[in-house]
Amino acid sequence: MSIELLSIGEAARRMHLSIDTLRRWDKAGKFPAVKKSGKRFYRLEDIEKYLVKLGIAETDIFEIAKEWVSIDSASEPSDSFYCQNSIVFQYRLKKLENEIGVVAGLEDSFPLITSIVGEIGNNSFDHNLGNWPDVPGIFFGYDIRKRVIVLADRGQGILKTLKRVKKELASDEEALRVAFSEVISGRAPEARGNWLKYVKGIIVENDVRLFFQTGTAVLELKKGDRSLNIRKERESIYGCIAVINF
Repeated sequence: MSIELLSIGEAARRMHLSIDTLRRWDKAGKFPAVKKSGKRFYRLEDIEKYLVKLGIAETDIFEIAKEWVSIDSASEPSDSFYCQNSIVFQYRLKKLENEIGVVAGLEDSFPLITSIVGEIGNNSFDHNLGNWPDVPGIFFGYDIRKRVIVLADRGQGILKTLKRVKKELASDEEALRVAFSEVISGRAPEARGNWLKYVKGIIVENDVRLFFQTGTAVLELKKGDRSLNIRKERESIYGCIAVINF
C-alpha cells in the first residue's frame, strides 16, 4: 500500500503550524518527518491522526497564536487565521459578528464583543502601519463553540509605542498598566493606550474575560475587576496577543 507524503509547507498549512515549528518538532522527535533527498516530508496518515487527536474544531487557537508571536523568525500564519491588511480583518470581523449574533444568550452582548475585537485588531494595524518588524498583519481566529476569540500581532508592542511619549516607562508591565488605566492624548502614537481603556470598560461590565500579553507583561481581566492584575512572564513575546472568552 502506497504512503501519501506531503511537503513540509503543505503539512504546516493543514496543521495550522509554521514550517519552523515542524522543523523543531522533527528535531525533537515530537512529530518526525520522512527524509527524502535532504528534504522533509510528512505522512498524510500522521497528519490526519494529529488533527483527529487535536480535532480541527478542537485546535487550541491560543497555542497556535502564542507559538507565532514567540518564535524569533516567523512566516505568515495559516490562511485560516491570517489578516494581511485591515480590509481582510474587517471582512472576517463582520463574519464573526454574523456568527455570534445568532448564538443563544448573546443577543445583547454580541455587538460589544465584536466591538472590542474590532478595537484590538484595528489598533494593531493603526499603530504598526509602515513599522512592522517582520510579518505585517494580524492573526485572528475564533471558535464559537468554545466561545473563544484570539488576536495576535508581531508588531512593536505597547512599551515601544508608548515610550515615544512617556519616555520614563521602563518595562512592559508599566506600559501595560498605563495603557489600561491612564488617559493619554488622542494624537498618535499616544492614542495607543486609549483603546485599551475602552476595552477594559466593556470587560468589567459584562460577562467577558480578557487575557492580554505584550512583551513579558500579562493582564487578566474579568467582570467586576476594578484593579489591574498584571504579572510578569518569564518568556517574552513579539507584539501583542489577546484572548477573549465570552
